[in-house]
Amino acid sequence: MPHGPLMIIGGAEDKVRKPTILKHFVALSGGTDARIAVIPTASSLGREVVDVYDALFTKFGAARVDAVRPESREQAHDPVLVKALDEATGVFMTGGNQLKLSSIVCGTPVGDAILRAHERGAVVAGTSAGASIQSSHMVAFGVGGATPKQRMTQVAAGLGLVDAAVIDQHFDQRNRYGRLLMIVAQSPQLLGIGVDEDTCGLVEDVDGDMVMRVMGKGAVTLFDGTRMVSNAYEATRSSPLLASGVLFHVLPEGAVFNLSTRELVARDPVIDPEDADELAEASRDLRQLARDIAAADATPAAIRRRLKMRRTSRAAVDPSPSPTEEDHA
Repeated sequence: MPHGPLMIIGGAEDKVRKPTILKHFVALSGGTDARIAVIPTASSLGREVVDVYDALFTKFGAARVDAVRPESREQAHDPVLVKALDEATGVFMTGGNQLKLSSIVCGTPVGDAILRAHERGAVVAGTSAGASIQSSHMVAFGVGGATPKQRMTQVAAGLGLVDAAVIDQHFDQRNRYGRLLMIVAQSPQLLGIGVDEDTCGLVEDVDGDMVMRVMGKGAVTLFDGTRMVSNAYEATRSSPLLASGVLFHVLPEGAVFNLSTRELVARDPVIDPEDADELAEASRDLRQLARDIAAADATPAAIRRRLKMRRTSRAAVDPSPSPTEEDHA
């Protein structure tokens, strides 16, 4: 049975002007039948952050929104919280402190319930900290910067919804290229995934492969160290790291990438409707010209006159609007 979709959101998703990502989450969760469990454990805002998402998801049509907020590993054993997750069609993890979230949730009944939700087809989404925890390995904390340096970040275990990967968020906005590349340099088997703000990597099961489609105003950056050369095993203190041969992908909205095979998925070409109409007309004219020549019933000059009359007739049926002053404004 295919697993449910994952929504990896880079944080600061638009909630007011163009809340495309959050609307899509509610739609995937079942729309008017959606039962959503919000996990705000990473946040320090308490009930306020739940109220925000409750209002938004209800506005977008969700039938029910439940708060699942364990504040300790003991509370993460609460059967009431586990039941809410087992009944949810969508799970949403908020931003905040990802190390707090992982240390309380991972390896507990609440964490197991999130995994079960994914396995039975529910949508699991997370923004910022809630995005980082979805990978097998997680950035616990660290500094920004473009150059990978030894010890510039620490790694913890995540939920493992995306295997053999490490996810970072607020990626371009907080210049986190170096710290993600540092992790890949130390563990080249991991796929580094950096997600910009108000951007989502939507991961779905396609014939057994995990395929990610990018949506939102930013990009998803990938570091593939499968064939890289690194000196991470011998670099000392905070010295810059050698990282050569890394495959680097920047995926804007609409791009599709197979995370299982680590390959870009080719998209079908998009043809402008006007170009398609012109191509169809030219094709019809050429076919008629071939028929006229084959019939040998007209001179080339007569054929040209006939084509001109045909185009004039089409223009009379569907005249193009003449330019106005507004067109030149």
